[in-house]
Amino acid sequence: MAITSSAKKAIRSSQKKHVFNLRRVSALRDTTKELMAALVAKNLTEVEKLLPAAYQAIDKALKRGIIKANAAARKKSRLAKAIKKARG
Repeated sequence: MAITSSAKKAIRSSQKKHVFNLRRVSALRDTTKELMAALVAKNLTEVEKLLPAAYQAIDKALKRGIIKANAAARKKSRLAKAIKKARG
């Protein structure tokens, strides 16, 4: 258990950041799953609507340090590749 006041404050701020980061992770996962489900259903108009939201979730996760830069680029690339494959 933390003894000093600064250590107690660090624990409080760490807990707040943890909740925020969990929200970012779930947003990333949820938007990606929605997009892939629309791809499987061959609903390309829905996919076009969801792609910017998925990119935004990836970028925000990258900005917060939840995923690394190469992981973000890889996720974006794979989504774009899946959409291109579904189109033609």
